[in-house]
Amino acid sequence: MSGSDADSSDGVSLTVQAAEKRDAGRGVARIPEIARRQLGVLSGDTVVIEGEERTVAKMWPADPSVSENVVQIDADTRANAGVHVGDTVTVRTKDKSAIGDADRVTLLAPPSLSDSERKVAKRKATEKLRNRPVRAGEQIRIEGVGQAPFKVVDTDPDGDVGISSGTTIRIVSRDGGSLSASGSGRTEGTGDGTSTSASGPEVEESEGAGSGVTYEDIGGLDEELELVREMIELPLSEPELFQRLGVEPPSGVLLYGPPGTGKTLIARAVANEVDAHFETISGPEIMSKYKGESEERLREVFEAAEANSPTIIFFDEIDSIAGQRDDEGDAENRIVGQLLTLMDGLDAREEVIVIGATNRVDTIDPALRRGGRFDREIQIGVPDEKGRKEILEVHTRGMPLADDVSVEGIARRTHGFVGADLDSVTSEAAMAAIRDRPTDTEDRAEWNGDPTVEKRHFDEALASVEPSAMREYVAESPETDFTDVGGLENAKSTLRESVEWPLTYDRLFEATNTQPPSGVLLYGPPGTGKTLLARALAGETDVNFVRVDGPEIVDRYVGESEKAIREVFERARQAAPSIVFFDEIDAITAARGEGHEVTERVVSQLLTELDGMRENPNLVVLAATNRKDAIDPALLRPGRLDTHVLVPEPDREAREKILEVHARGKPLAEDVDIADLAAELEGYTGAELEALVRNASMKAIREVAEKYEPDEANEKANEVVVERRHLEAARDSVDV
Repeated sequence: MSGSDADSSDGVSLTVQAAEKRDAGRGVARIPEIARRQLGVLSGDTVVIEGEERTVAKMWPADPSVSENVVQIDADTRANAGVHVGDTVTVRTKDKSAIGDADRVTLLAPPSLSDSERKVAKRKATEKLRNRPVRAGEQIRIEGVGQAPFKVVDTDPDGDVGISSGTTIRIVSRDGGSLSASGSGRTEGTGDGTSTSASGPEVEESEGAGSGVTYEDIGGLDEELELVREMIELPLSEPELFQRLGVEPPSGVLLYGPPGTGKTLIARAVANEVDAHFETISGPEIMSKYKGESEERLREVFEAAEANSPTIIFFDEIDSIAGQRDDEGDAENRIVGQLLTLMDGLDAREEVIVIGATNRVDTIDPALRRGGRFDREIQIGVPDEKGRKEILEVHTRGMPLADDVSVEGIARRTHGFVGADLDSVTSEAAMAAIRDRPTDTEDRAEWNGDPTVEKRHFDEALASVEPSAMREYVAESPETDFTDVGGLENAKSTLRESVEWPLTYDRLFEATNTQPPSGVLLYGPPGTGKTLLARALAGETDVNFVRVDGPEIVDRYVGESEKAIREVFERARQAAPSIVFFDEIDAITAARGEGHEVTERVVSQLLTELDGMRENPNLVVLAATNRKDAIDPALLRPGRLDTHVLVPEPDREAREKILEVHARGKPLAEDVDIADLAAELEGYTGAELEALVRNASMKAIREVAEKYEPDEANEKANEVVVERRHLEAARDSVDV
């Protein structure tokens, strides 16, 4: 394809799209197969990307699911080509003979780079930048060294060059200090008195456009990001388009969703990508005890925004200053009134857009939530498994992971985790790795030079980080599973089909157009294992488990009980797939006309929520009761709690299995025969069998504890044995 010129005259026009999360900072251009064949290039070849400017990148194939007319490039490559997401560029081939390895590359470090970050940059530069094509005047990032890019100020030779292991990379700062390192380990130190041996190039930060958060730093929110871009980028980048269409561009976007899902991050990324001025206002900082000062501060912000347009004004926690107006909140009423006036006064030609973020959207004054003010409300929800994988890829990009770490596996285990939680998980894993360093000085120094984060460190992190989307309700993925439940095979089978199958065999249900059961009622005598079954089911399916004890829902204030029901279902929907388990449901669902008016309202709210569950097949309701006849019949009809599972008193075979579960790991004497014991315990429920084994163990412990002093007793722990006589004695203390 290439002729005598350095660049091929032929090219392919493609639309710019954000890069894959793993490609951020790598200088990679992913193009679809049809364009690759048209250009005649192979993976790893250098291509020229022409937009407003001209830059070079390495070509890698795009995923087959990506559209055939796009090129995926990261924020640095977009900035170097002078384009934004959605713009069109021409991709051309680059003659291989026209790009050689650089002898030296000089990078200007960002002003915000600290001394410790410069040392990290020295260490990582060769590793992160190797085989990357660059040219003077461009910006590049070193993954794991801040968010701001370095600027290529000089190369030897000039023109397009590639960084190899033999390239000397020199990092300079605006104060004249410089550091350099080569792939061979040669070091130089000037200016700041630092001389360090490093295997990689050094880089310096620049103050150019493109510093800060980029689209590649946001995982799991592609659809939401596209909606925000549509509402914000177009009015700022192409205002004349709206004029030609004869419509006013949007003036405000309200982002809402649980804390930590990425609302603020999206606002910052969009502002950065469109090169707009960014004004951040935290709600509480507007407030003043003096009349009129709060409104004046708001006016000043809008005046500054208009003077520096295009501008994005971002109100974080907007609910704190824009709550619903009432007769008592004088100051709050004035602030809301001022904000309404300012948003109505925005002129489309002034290129100012307002973004609000909140996790309490229902508390915002309705006057703000109409067209002409906040035109669009975009929900930023809890990420699904694919989204969690993307987020983890972002946070582990610069992390040295061991081979046994599977990002996909961690994503599967983190139901209900938002972006901030996953950030905490990666940070905790890194801290666990640091705590796990060798104690020997020489070995520790070696580990510090080449650290590794292993799977066990992530396991430790997952045990210490709770999912914030479910923190108030969830018993996250219980450790109990069906192996901990003796007997009840029919109940287990029915629960698997009702709950596990719709999650596991979703395509089969879709192909047969079959709606899975929306609710399961476990009923039977007390102590037969209904609650244990529910927890075991959650452990089997590895989903979030929301447990609600019936009586805790009831509140003496009108409307509070129904609100509690709504919040439970809302949280469960946000963190789906999840199981909502109502224990002792008869306490809040007495037949209407026979119970209290509070329970009547709760029943009505519960019916409404159950009817709305068909929209979310990843949400299942389990309920348990020992008084099925006391429940309102409307809850038990098909489409609601439609699958009824009897959890009966165990028969002899089931009692034997229950005893085996509870005797597991216990030092039983030879005279204890589980099968004979099960036959003798006719009429015992699972809870009573558990109490029997526990009491027998306590009697065996008591004999040793009363005979010896504590230290001596602990030394004889291996001699403790649970004998038949202990079980016989325990039978007398368990009421049946």
